[in-house]
Amino acid sequence: MRRSGGQRAVASGRRRCAAAAAVAVTLVAPAAALAQPGAGGAANACPRADFRVFIDVGHSSEAPGALSARGVPEFDFNLGLADRIEHALLAAGFRRTVLAVTEGDARASLDTRIAHANRLGADLFLSIHHDSVPEKFPQLWDYVGAERRFSDRFRGHSIFVSYDNRDRAGSLMFARLLGLQLKARALRYTPHYTLADMGGRRRTLVDAEAGVYRFDRLMVLRGARMPAVLLEAGSIINRDEEMQAVKPERQALIATAAAQAVAQFCAARAPQVSARRRQPRTLRTAEQPRRTAPAMALSARVRAAGGR
Repeated sequence: MRRSGGQRAVASGRRRCAAAAAVAVTLVAPAAALAQPGAGGAANACPRADFRVFIDVGHSSEAPGALSARGVPEFDFNLGLADRIEHALLAAGFRRTVLAVTEGDARASLDTRIAHANRLGADLFLSIHHDSVPEKFPQLWDYVGAERRFSDRFRGHSIFVSYDNRDRAGSLMFARLLGLQLKARALRYTPHYTLADMGGRRRTLVDAEAGVYRFDRLMVLRGARMPAVLLEAGSIINRDEEMQAVKPERQALIATAAAQAVAQFCAARAPQVSARRRQPRTLRTAEQPRRTAPAMALSARVRAAGGR
């Protein structure tokens, strides 16, 4: 989870609603509700129209996280996948879903996104990231005339929870549901965080079936007042998995798994959700959600690599 610097990232699907001087957070509300799936099954117990998922796009354009094997900032990957997950949730009837894009340096943007999630009273916090490896693992290779770092040793996703989160049981429940949904789609988690070679980044695997790790010090997880989970969706320092990460089919699998896990979690938490007071979220006219044309699409940046 160590992050390195990189160039400013712009990806398709980015939305902006509000800005502050030093740090800004974009809260994305759906312009229109999409139809909820038909009746039937336990999922009907879930009050989807009232259940708010806060999707946190990991890092920011100023602090873009790790660099992929081909030099693309992690923030680009996070934003592309988070946008897919948001659309999957809207299509499933979760109309109060919020997509949060932060700006500013690492610590300030972390504080801001946590504060917004707590202020909104979200029911679930899902942070989207892509993984790298400790400094001792990467090797050098030449990619289109530039020296880049890569490590093909590990691949796969990982899911993290913090036991310092105030709703540890809820965090563990959603993490397991998400892990099992990913597993059902033949997406495998990486076990490398259990290895002694990881040193200070070694983590305790608390759910070996679902691929859930414990990482108490993760700020976005411990600071959230609702169940919170961080998904490292794959290793972008791995040259093959970097290419897989931007494929629509792979993103669709993850997004569908996330939406199904949210539906299951919402159904399990239905009594608590229904009991809470909800106030309609409003945006000033000047803050109505809008999409901005990307300077360069993420898929173009990564797929330009071809097989090289």
